[in-house]
Amino acid sequence: MARPTRRLGNVPAETTTFVGRSRELAELRTKLSAARLVSLVGPGGVGKTRLAIRAASELGRGFRDGTWFVELAEVRDTALVSNAVAAGLDLRDQAATEPRALLLAYLHDKQLLLVLDNCEHLLGAASELMTDIIKSAAGVRVLATSREPLSVPGEYVLPVPPLELPAVHADEPSTRVRHSESVMLFTERAAAASGKFEVTAANQAVIAELCRRLDGLPLAIELAAVRTRVLTVEQILDRLSDRFTLLAGGGQAALPRHRTLRVTIDWSHDLLEAPDRALLRRLCVFAGRFTLDDVEGVCASDEVTATRVLDFLTSLVEKSLVMKDDAKAVASYRLHETMREYARLKLREAGEEELLENRCVDYYCMRCEQEGVHARFRLVEWLEWMDLEIDNVRSVIRRCLSQSDATQGLGLVTSLGGFWMTRATTEGVRWLDQMLAVGEGNQPLLALAYHFRGFLALLQSNPVAARPAFEAAIAAGRQARLPQLLSQSISMASIAENMAGDHAAAGRLLDRALGVTNDPAEYTAAITFLQASALNALFDGDLAGARSASEEGVRLSREAGDLYSLEMMLLNLGSTELITGDLDSSKLLLADALRIAQQIDDRIAQYYLLDALAYHAVRSGAARRAAQLLGAAETIRTGAGASVIPTIAPLIAAAEDSATAALGAAKFEAEVQAGKRLSRGAAIALALGEPARPAAVAPADPRANLLGKREAEVAGLVAEGFGNKQIGARLFISERTVDGHIRNILNKLGFNSRTQIAAWIASSNR
Repeated sequence: MARPTRRLGNVPAETTTFVGRSRELAELRTKLSAARLVSLVGPGGVGKTRLAIRAASELGRGFRDGTWFVELAEVRDTALVSNAVAAGLDLRDQAATEPRALLLAYLHDKQLLLVLDNCEHLLGAASELMTDIIKSAAGVRVLATSREPLSVPGEYVLPVPPLELPAVHADEPSTRVRHSESVMLFTERAAAASGKFEVTAANQAVIAELCRRLDGLPLAIELAAVRTRVLTVEQILDRLSDRFTLLAGGGQAALPRHRTLRVTIDWSHDLLEAPDRALLRRLCVFAGRFTLDDVEGVCASDEVTATRVLDFLTSLVEKSLVMKDDAKAVASYRLHETMREYARLKLREAGEEELLENRCVDYYCMRCEQEGVHARFRLVEWLEWMDLEIDNVRSVIRRCLSQSDATQGLGLVTSLGGFWMTRATTEGVRWLDQMLAVGEGNQPLLALAYHFRGFLALLQSNPVAARPAFEAAIAAGRQARLPQLLSQSISMASIAENMAGDHAAAGRLLDRALGVTNDPAEYTAAITFLQASALNALFDGDLAGARSASEEGVRLSREAGDLYSLEMMLLNLGSTELITGDLDSSKLLLADALRIAQQIDDRIAQYYLLDALAYHAVRSGAARRAAQLLGAAETIRTGAGASVIPTIAPLIAAAEDSATAALGAAKFEAEVQAGKRLSRGAAIALALGEPARPAAVAPADPRANLLGKREAEVAGLVAEGFGNKQIGARLFISERTVDGHIRNILNKLGFNSRTQIAAWIASSNR
């Protein structure tokens, strides 16, 4: 969870020596062929993540179903480990299946390498999950990074040493010094920081000694290298040596490696100006990625004024104390886990921990409730924002629970309805149930909370749970005198009754909903009533009634810009036309709904619409396409943990029978299997009759997902031979920003030259 997790793929063989770590990679190759779980174990800062990414990239060719990378550093709740791994495998918590069950069912017949990064703070939960995976999925290999072993039966523990150090001998050849892993890393990071840096005969001995003093710890080396922007290597060595000598009691005794890293971080911290230090310690309050707006809203003070936050944050990024990512069009930031721990200690020393935690709660509760008011009318942008902020929001929900703050907690959880509906249904149910159990909130909040609880139960096809939730919502809504919400809850309760098979009760509730609202023009009550009316008509076989309600729903939701409701109404209307045999009209409606489902990444709607369009295809004489769409729909459905919706089951059965009759059983099954192997994008393109969209970096190499959108654009221009100035002009960004993107690309992909980037792009697009 935390940051978006990534799938890795193959890269060219040419890589940097310091990233390659040939000894460890050779041992990993051997052990992963036999051991089901290999844990890379070592203290923070030794480069476990770097080694894991490199190993996964090189070893991925041997796994039929690819190599998948899941970052756990920002997952703070042990209950969400399965969610994080499921999300990392591109599965979706959007139905009733618990993420762990969904994950185990999906992995059962897979052959893949799963990389779990930063497990140390989740050892118990990670160990339990890995034990289950190893027992149930024979083709899965796991590569974990942690400060401690997971203690899973059959685990092979590989201690990760620091980078290779240059020899101490005075007559060591200069080429050997320059190609030691630690010196190469220092040189690359120094060049990135200062614009130009080289190992020369004059400075190589000093660089070698500095790398030795830093024990070959990658994080320590990077923090020192960035100071070449303002200090010479000799100055850096002198200042660090003074600190090492002081801590070693005035002698030359070597410090333990964890002390070496602490000294280096202390040195970098102490060189900061007071406002920079204040901001750095306060940033640890964010559980995941954060934006400039977040920092201004939570961390600003008289010392760190909001107008100067950008300057101070930029300073910390330039000094490699804060890492910068790109999330869509928004710059986001995060802390290295070791730096987060250091900042937390400094925050406690400053006596600011409670203050900043409370500020964080107030900020996210206010921000989410403000954004939530209009979320349904700008759903794409809001979901992108939530994907970025969700780890921070989860942290705030947990704090509200720990403080039994039902008022702020319920307000926050209910404001995220669109996220739970499309991204995390079982998680939303869990938060709502826990928050409702805290105690009595105010009646308006309770009415809204029970309404969403019932709605999520409907998405899980669970009318048994939905009924009491809507009853509670109706009672609270009536007591709070909220006619619009009351009308919505009664309308949704009618859907629950239809799902439970009580069509008479559903009809009575629908009549009640119509009589409750005192403002027929109020959108939310009106669109909910129309959705319930359309579904009620479909259950009753009243196609004319379904068409009428759906047409009005399409009109209203399109005018309002409510994509989720528009998707549902188009789906209802398209299904109605498909049942009546109007192939031309139904294709247009279902295609429009599918484009929206792709835009908001609604997996349940995607599978339903692919099945519906498969039926349309077979009715139109395209049996092969129909079979492939049926296979693709099944993959998406099972990946969301959903069961077949009863209303679509007859169409699926009819499509299967007709396609089998047209193709023959063997050919039909072969096409279904081909459809199961399609990516979602390719399946949707097939359904829409559109060519699959090419990517700047071909999706055949899933490691492309390591790069943000802007980084992928920069990588593509590097491959075309553009210099930084030309890239900046093309993308309307500064040369300095281009340099930062290239530095991030090199770091993420484990390269040390633009040539390697270009070669990788060329290889990916072959």
